[in-house]
Amino acid sequence: MSIDELRNELAIRCKNGLPFLLAATIVWSMVLVIFLLPYEIESKNILTLYSTGITFPLAILTSKVIKAEWKVNDNPLGMLGLYINLAQLMYFPILFFTFVKDPNQVIIFFAVITGAHLFPYGWFYNTKAFMIMAPVISVLVTIIGWDIDISRLWLIPLSMIVFLIILNIWLYIEYKAIYLISKSEYSKI
Repeated sequence: MSIDELRNELAIRCKNGLPFLLAATIVWSMVLVIFLLPYEIESKNILTLYSTGITFPLAILTSKVIKAEWKVNDNPLGMLGLYINLAQLMYFPILFFTFVKDPNQVIIFFAVITGAHLFPYGWFYNTKAFMIMAPVISVLVTIIGWDIDISRLWLIPLSMIVFLIILNIWLYIEYKAIYLISKSEYSKI
């Protein structure tokens, strides 16, 4: 099997990573609620970090609901998805540094990191949606957050929700296209 065939197989079986992105959309919705609450910024930041803890269990649940695989052991590229995701953790020292030095900027850095870490999934799932949306998310969140007032930080999680919804729809469309192509190729055999 060629690399492209392996990547396409992952795209179909994992539905382009939609379980994790749907889970992320739910988590960012929780973060929006947190940032609308009348708490101090430090409390909002801590609650935001805690809320990310449900991403993985929520992704597993979502994968069951939409009938997608999240773990593919029989594909040589299967573990690469885990490594790509773990790479995001390498940026967390920047987040912790920001938490100490300027707590008002944490949500902006967190959103940029979240958006940027999606880029390699474009190659992994053989889809342009990630390759385009990752830099779009990172740049637009930076622009939105550049000179944002602390009372309007809720715009960052709201923006992330909108970007993730766009990405989810785009990935679903690309998943359906590759699924239909694979079914037509399979029927020719």
